[in-house]
Amino acid sequence: MSAGPDARSTGRLIRPSGSMTEAALAVLGVAAVILAAWAVPWLKFVLTVALAKGIAVLGILLLLRAGQVSFGHAMFLATGAYAVAFVAPSQTEVLLLLPLAMLLATLLGLAVGLFVMRYRDIFFGMLNLALSMVLYSLLEKLYDLTKGTDGIRVAVLSFAGQRPERETQEWLMFGLALLLAIGFGLLVRTYLASPMGRALAGIKTRETRLEFMGISARRVLLFAYVLSALMGGTAGALVAMTSRHVTPQLAYWTSSGELVFIAILGGAGSALGPFLGAAAFELVRVYAAAAVADAWQMILGAVLLLVILFAPGGIWGMLTSRMRRSA
Repeated sequence: MSAGPDARSTGRLIRPSGSMTEAALAVLGVAAVILAAWAVPWLKFVLTVALAKGIAVLGILLLLRAGQVSFGHAMFLATGAYAVAFVAPSQTEVLLLLPLAMLLATLLGLAVGLFVMRYRDIFFGMLNLALSMVLYSLLEKLYDLTKGTDGIRVAVLSFAGQRPERETQEWLMFGLALLLAIGFGLLVRTYLASPMGRALAGIKTRETRLEFMGISARRVLLFAYVLSALMGGTAGALVAMTSRHVTPQLAYWTSSGELVFIAILGGAGSALGPFLGAAAFELVRVYAAAAVADAWQMILGAVLLLVILFAPGGIWGMLTSRMRRSA
C-alpha cells in the first residue's frame, strides 16, 4: 500500500515544471529557426518576417491577458515601418533607424492609449480599429508624402557604417530579428510574472476589486498598451528593413486581423506562443499560396478553424498538453 504515495511523489519529482518546459522549447525553437534558415536560404526572409510579427503579437498577448483585443494594432506596425522609410534616404544606419522607429511608435501608443483607456471590450477593440483606418487613409491619400498605394522603396541600409553584400545583409537582419525576439520574449515573460503583469489578469476578471485595493487599472493597462505599441513599432521597422518596401497596407484592418489570427493560432499561454503562431502562419501562407494561389486565404481560415475546434490553447497549448501526457 505504501507504493502508491511514493509513486505519486516520484511522478511529481520527474514531471518538468512549466518554466523548464518553456525554456527547453525556446532553445529548441531557436535552434530549429537557425537550422532552417541555413538549410533553406530563401526561408531567411520568411523567418525574419515571422520573427518580426511574433514581436508585434507579443503586444497583443499583453492586452489579451487583460481581456482586451485590439483590432487596430497594425497602426503601430505601420508607424515603425514608415519611420524607417521616411528617414532612410538621409540616414541609412540600422542602429539609428530602429531606435527612432521604436520611439515614434511608443509616443503614438502613449497618445492613443490615453484616449482608449476609458473603454473596454468591444469599444476598446473598435476604437483601435477606427484609429488604424484613419492612419491608413492618411497614408493612402497624402500621395506627395507617402506615394500612396505605390508605397516607398527603402534605401539600401548600412550596419555599423558598413554596407554588406546582399546575403550577408539578409543574415544580419535575420540575426537582429532573432535577438530582438529573444529579448522581448524574456521581457514579456518577466513582466507577466511581476505584480503589474499579474494585475492585468485582474482587469480581465475583477477590475473593480483592483481599484478597491488601490491599484489603478487604467494605469496598469496603459503601461501594457504602450509596451505593446513599442513592440509593434519594432516589428514594423524590421519588416520595412527586410522587405525594403513600405505601403499603407501595413496599417489596413486586415494586417491587424493577421496579428489577432497569429495570437489565436500560437496561443496566449506563453511568450513563445506568438512566435510559434507567426512561424506557422507565414509558412502555411507561403506554401498555400504556391500550391493554390487563388485559395490560400481559405486554407488559412481552415487552419484557424481546426485550431479553435481541437486546440483552443493554440499551438503552445497543444505542445504542453502532449508533453504533460508523456511526462
